[in-house]
Amino acid sequence: MSIDDRDSYLDFTADFYRDAAREAQADLCCTTTPVWRLPGLQVPNAMLEMNYGCGSTVHFQDLGRDMTVLYVGVGSGLEALQFAYFTRRAGSVIAVDRVPEMLEVARRNFEEAARLNDWFDPAFVRLELGDALELPVEDATVDVAAQNCLFNIFEENHLACALEEMHRVLRPHGRLVVSDPVAPEPIPEHLRADQRLRAMCLSGALTYERYLDMFVEAGFGTIEVRARQPYRVLDPARYGVAHPIVLESVEVAAIKDPVPADGPCVFTGRTAIYIGRAEQFDDGCGHILRRDLPLQVCDKTAARLEALADPNLVVTSPTYHYRGGGCC
Repeated sequence: MSIDDRDSYLDFTADFYRDAAREAQADLCCTTTPVWRLPGLQVPNAMLEMNYGCGSTVHFQDLGRDMTVLYVGVGSGLEALQFAYFTRRAGSVIAVDRVPEMLEVARRNFEEAARLNDWFDPAFVRLELGDALELPVEDATVDVAAQNCLFNIFEENHLACALEEMHRVLRPHGRLVVSDPVAPEPIPEHLRADQRLRAMCLSGALTYERYLDMFVEAGFGTIEVRARQPYRVLDPARYGVAHPIVLESVEVAAIKDPVPADGPCVFTGRTAIYIGRAEQFDDGCGHILRRDLPLQVCDKTAARLEALADPNLVVTSPTYHYRGGGCC
C-alpha cells in the first residue's frame, strides 16, 4: 500500500500525537495504567506522564535475552525500556514511530533512564522513523512484536495491512503482543468518522469478535486472550449514542503458527475437567484429562468436549485471562 493512498485520518493522528509529544496529555488513553515494578528498574517520570496505552504488552513468559523485540508506536519509550530490561544487548529492541517528535521524546527519556539504571544502555533500543503499514524491518527477523493502543486507530483496510506487516517480520512461531480497546457492538458511524475521537482511541474500536478474526485473516493460527477489562464508556450525553457503550481493553498474543484446517486455536481461559471413576479421560483427539485436574483448552476443543454431553466432563466458560499451558 502506498503512503499516498492512505486516508487523511492518519495524517490527523500524526499531528495529534506530535502535539502529545510536545506536552503530556493527561486525558489521553490510560495514562494511569499501572507499570510493572521490576527489580532494579527505575522509570523516568516523563515516561509515566506520557504512558499513552490501554494495557500492557510486556509479559514475562514471552521474553529472554536472546530475543529481538519490535515495538511499534514508541510513545514515551516506556514499554521499549521494559522490553530492554529483558534483552539487554545493543539493538535488541527496535522502536518504530512515524512521528519524529515522539522519537525525540523517547531518545531523551532513554538517556534519563540510563542515568537512573546502571544496567541500561540507550544503545539497547534502536529508534527508527517508520510506519506500521510499511515497517523498516526485514522479513522473519523478530521474535516478539508489540503495539499498545495504536492498531485500534486504524480503519479495517489499514489494520489488515499493519497485521500483515507484523506477521511478515516475525520469525516462525514468533508472537505479536497487543493491547487495544474493543467494543461490544459496532461503533456508530458518526463517532467512527470523528478523527479526533479516533486518535484518542475512543471511536475506532472493532467488536471483540471482529478484532480476533483479523489476526486469523493475517495468518496467525494461535490466539491467546490474556486480559479483558473495562476501558472507557461512551455515554449518550457526550457522544450521542442511544445507550452507554462500555469499551474494553483486551490484551492478545497472536502466534505465527499456521492456521489449522479446522480453524484457529483461540485460548480464552477455558478449562476441561474430568470427574469420572477412571484415572484419566482420552477424547480421541490428542487430549488426555487426568481426573480432577483442570486442562486449559482452546475454544474449539471446549466446544467439541461440550458436544459429547458426557456428565463426567466439566467445561468452564471463558475467563478471558490466559497465561499459557493449554493444548488445542
